[in-house]
Amino acid sequence: MIAIENKLISDDIIEQQFVCDLNACKGGCCVDGDCGAPLSFEEAQLLHTIYPVVKEDLAPQHIAAIEEQGTYVMDDEYGYVTPTIDGGVCVYAYTDEVGIVKCAIEKAWKEGKLAFQKPISCHLYPIRVKQSQEFELLNYEPRKKMCKPACKLGATLKIPVYKFLQQPLERAYGKEFYQALSDIADQFYQAKS
Repeated sequence: MIAIENKLISDDIIEQQFVCDLNACKGGCCVDGDCGAPLSFEEAQLLHTIYPVVKEDLAPQHIAAIEEQGTYVMDDEYGYVTPTIDGGVCVYAYTDEVGIVKCAIEKAWKEGKLAFQKPISCHLYPIRVKQSQEFELLNYEPRKKMCKPACKLGATLKIPVYKFLQQPLERAYGKEFYQALSDIADQFYQAKS
C-alpha cells in the first residue's frame, strides 16, 4: 500500500496496466454493476439541476425511470447512486451509433452545455474508492471478464493504471497528489530495472 496524505493507494494502481478498449467492452461499466454509480452528496444534488440538459439525449425508458425513481437514489451499501433500469444500465447512459454505451452527462460536458463532466466514481473507474474511519482507500478493481481487453491493451501499450487515469486522479485529488503518486511510481520502476 502507498500512503499519501489520508489516502491508502493499492500497489496495483502503479503496478498494473490498463487502457479502456470501448470497441471491445462496448461501455459495459455503464451497464453492469452492483448498483448505479456512487455519488457524493454534492453530485447527487447537482443531478437534479443538470437533468433537463441531458434529458434530450436519453431514451424514453431512461427518462421514465428518472421520472419514477428521481435523479438519484439511495443504496444501502454505497449511499447516493445513479438510478438504473432494472438493476442494469445507468439511466444517464445512451448508446451511440456504433453500439457503445456512453454517458449523456459527459456528452453534454463535451458539447459545452455543462461544467460538470460526470460522476467522479465513473471517471476514476477501474479505481474504486472506499472510506474508512481514518483513510480513503483507493483500490484497482477491474471487472475480470469485461475489462480483460482493457488490461491487454494497457499491457500492449505499457500504460500503468495511474497514468491512464491521470486526469480523473488530478480532478479528484489535485495535481500535487498526482505528482506524489507519480514520483513513487518512478521510484518503483527504477528499482525494478
